[in-house]
Amino acid sequence: MSRSLPETSRISRRRDRHGRGPRGPLAWPPVPAMRSRRDEFDDFVLDAAARLESTCGRAFPAVEFAVEDVPRGPAPWEHAEVPLGRLLPANGGRPARIVVYRRPVETRASGSREVAALVADIVTEQVAGLLGVRPEELDPGFGE
Repeated sequence: MSRSLPETSRISRRRDRHGRGPRGPLAWPPVPAMRSRRDEFDDFVLDAAARLESTCGRAFPAVEFAVEDVPRGPAPWEHAEVPLGRLLPANGGRPARIVVYRRPVETRASGSREVAALVADIVTEQVAGLLGVRPEELDPGFGE
């Protein structure tokens, strides 16, 4: 003898075992809890680049900014220290690229304010190297 379940019990089984339905996102609408450290770090790099671009104006070079987690290894011409950032010169039709390494920067700073300040200094130093000027000329508060 086979029994079929009543229609109401089939519907409740499709939801969840308590009959509440599927759960929504844990934090909605977007709140700071939804942002990862990686997203926050990317914003620090973009903010530092935008600040330098606003101070340099038209003299700001064509440059791409990138964030990588860790450097691939020291290049033969570099010291054995772990770099925090790297400037890759323009090659053919590609513009120059400034790479900031997230993990080495985060290990050297204790909080998000220090990370933001260190990222700003790294970006300033790399752009100054690209322009062939001292970092203090681009940002009077460099290194403070």
